[in-house]
Amino acid sequence: MNTSSPDIPDVEVVAAVLMSGDEQHFVLACRPEGKAYAGYWEFPGGKIEAGETPREALARELREELGIRVTEASPWLVRDFDYPHARVHIRFWRVTAWEGEIGVSAPLEHSAVCWLNTDGPCKLAPMLPANLPILKALALPTRMGITQASKNGVRAELERLEKALEQGLRCVQIREHDLPDAKRQGFVRSVMALATPKNAFVVLNEDGSGRASELARLIGAHGIHLTSKALTQSVKRPNYPWVGASCHDAAELAQASALELDYALLGPVLPTPSHPEHPGLGWEAFAGLLENARLPVFAIGGQDASTLKTAQSFGAHGVAGVRGQMAGDR
Repeated sequence: MNTSSPDIPDVEVVAAVLMSGDEQHFVLACRPEGKAYAGYWEFPGGKIEAGETPREALARELREELGIRVTEASPWLVRDFDYPHARVHIRFWRVTAWEGEIGVSAPLEHSAVCWLNTDGPCKLAPMLPANLPILKALALPTRMGITQASKNGVRAELERLEKALEQGLRCVQIREHDLPDAKRQGFVRSVMALATPKNAFVVLNEDGSGRASELARLIGAHGIHLTSKALTQSVKRPNYPWVGASCHDAAELAQASALELDYALLGPVLPTPSHPEHPGLGWEAFAGLLENARLPVFAIGGQDASTLKTAQSFGAHGVAGVRGQMAGDR
């Protein structure tokens, strides 16, 4: 709800999520004395000046504030926040490579910077409120594997999953509506037994029947993933730590955002072996739908580890798939 005065200005801002090479750590900066919200922690960035693109503003701000030259960056999320002095429209970018050393190549404009783990609690305080939802998004892995035990057989699928987990997969969606209830429950328990020691999280695909939601609570899964049908029927966010949804168009993405879900899958982006007749959205249309994405979005359809960087360059958080991701590819 917007509680700000109609007279306050709208401000366009870029913010940088600087990631370590293994993408397991990120940077927060502390606002210096003399600036609004001095002492608050934030993702570094600033206003987009007249005539600048968001990418140009990002490069300039990081050069001025941290003394680094950005060499690799991709659009990620958009957030809106009403401060007393302005309505701020923030475009977050993932910055994965740069030249120079933070605060060494040039004077540091912040009072301090700190590297934090993506999967750990943030103990820095106070934090600028607009940045708080980004911390949870950072804990979301960039690859999601989707099971197909009903096709491959339970034993073969568990072997395939174990290999994928050994090779770094940290997010699993169980989509097994065709398995009988008892067999499905056993499969979910086995997946949890494999995933838990690897600190991977597991979500169950919910088709609107409620079966997956009940099973997720019974087994202790991390959350549920709504089919597009279940998404459109939902009027409020299901009460789970992690909730995502499958989307195919702008309306479904808007619904996922309105429900404040944690992520969405969008596609198919490219043709797949199971649906070779479907040309897919294509990367340009995919990027257009993500222009103002309020939540992390995975590209699905023709995706595997080799398409991750491409997907991120078009605004995706990561990639999801049944074949490539569950094959254990890095």
